[in-house]
Amino acid sequence: MAKQDFDVLIIGAGLSGIGAGCHLLKECPGKTFAILEGRSSIGGTWDLFRYPGIRSDSDMYTLGYEFRPWRDKKAIADGPSILSYIRETANEHGIDEKIRYNHRVEKMEWSSQEALWSVTVSLGDGATKVLRSRFVISCTGYYRYEKGYMPEFPGLSKFGGQVIHPQQWPEDLDYSGKRIVVIGSGATAVTLVPSLAKKAKVTMLQRSPSYIIAAPEVDKLARKIEKFLPSMLAYQFTRVKNVSLQFLFYQFCRHYPEAAKKLIRQHLRSILGKDFDIDTHFTPSYDPWDQRLCLVPNADLFKVLRKGEAEIVTDHIDTFTKEGIRLKSGRVIEADIVVSATGLDLVALGGSDITVDGRQVKPSDTMSYKGLMLSGIPNFTMVMGYTNASWTLKADLALRYACRLIQHVDRNGYDYCVPEVTSDVKEAPFLDLDANYVLRAIDKLPKQGDRAPWKVNQNYPLDILNLRLGSIKDRAMHFYHAGQMHGHGLDLAAAN
Repeated sequence: MAKQDFDVLIIGAGLSGIGAGCHLLKECPGKTFAILEGRSSIGGTWDLFRYPGIRSDSDMYTLGYEFRPWRDKKAIADGPSILSYIRETANEHGIDEKIRYNHRVEKMEWSSQEALWSVTVSLGDGATKVLRSRFVISCTGYYRYEKGYMPEFPGLSKFGGQVIHPQQWPEDLDYSGKRIVVIGSGATAVTLVPSLAKKAKVTMLQRSPSYIIAAPEVDKLARKIEKFLPSMLAYQFTRVKNVSLQFLFYQFCRHYPEAAKKLIRQHLRSILGKDFDIDTHFTPSYDPWDQRLCLVPNADLFKVLRKGEAEIVTDHIDTFTKEGIRLKSGRVIEADIVVSATGLDLVALGGSDITVDGRQVKPSDTMSYKGLMLSGIPNFTMVMGYTNASWTLKADLALRYACRLIQHVDRNGYDYCVPEVTSDVKEAPFLDLDANYVLRAIDKLPKQGDRAPWKVNQNYPLDILNLRLGSIKDRAMHFYHAGQMHGHGLDLAAAN
């Protein structure tokens, strides 16, 4: 086999990328690896997003790593606290020394002859270089870092104020006393509104409602348990508790949607009061968890709405005007600043090009294997979190599986492995959400299949059985030596 630079290349130094490094150190000791980060700093999402109030929409006992307890008081944490947690984890394990900043992956080329990846990266100074590795673990997430999604609003050029997307929040923006319209009803909007309302007059403008529930910012039971149990044991106990509650609530919503709607409505009524128009502003047309359910800590969004410190309007935009936004109803909302919290621009594998033995492979032409590998792409793992639970729950499982796979390849004398799908497996969309940001990108993402191991399970307990305890070997996973072409076992050296 040809000379390599590393055993493993990890793409991305965010929450998943740092986790990947930690898992490799523990479970594959002696393996050489590097983390390629396209930006100049660690943290991924939690360093990129700087808008006011940025926070997690999952509790940190499940969003945190399984191997490192979350020690902060707040279970629903702000962005800077999460960023500190990532940096501290990297520092404690020496992962920060493995990061190569300003290394943006542009192209990945696999050679079955050499059983190696050649990864072309662009550097901060405009130069490029190629790194060679046996395995690649992609921890790039699923959205484009350069920009968020901005709809083509009618009449936008007429608006005399400032338009901002939260993904590019100006660092020096002074919004004190300003009239701000936040367009959107998802996690970003419900985070921004109560934070901006502390210093500005804010209107949350949504085309249609989302399901939103409140949860305590501090997990009181977890805090009590921490007084009696060792740190790691207390963390694992709370993690299991929260995973179980999340799983049971999700299953309840999916199996008994009408009962779930009634329960959520009662929850909102108890917070917003009997006179608030819940039917208009917080009663979606879809069932709970058809789209991701939003979480607000300490009911902060509901409190500012109830007190009149912010306003919510459910209507469609007719056009922007010089003074603000005219709605289909005829009402004009005057604004100095419009924040377009309109979602993400999804992209698979960070947008890099992939070729396998000289043939370009589009992610959309592949099928996901166990939610973490792609059909026909050798020695390659991607980390994609759950849509119905914390991202890191799936990331930890995927990364431990990747380490098991690397160990199996080495232990049995193989050079590479690749999942291969048969023609009788039916295709389905990779993500199971009906959210607009998913539907816009459905043709860019991999597919999933209608049966195991091609079906993406949004089910943590089931994935524990399949990924942590299940066998590495099955009918779909094939193992080869360098010089063998996967798919039909051709000996390349003999053929040439």
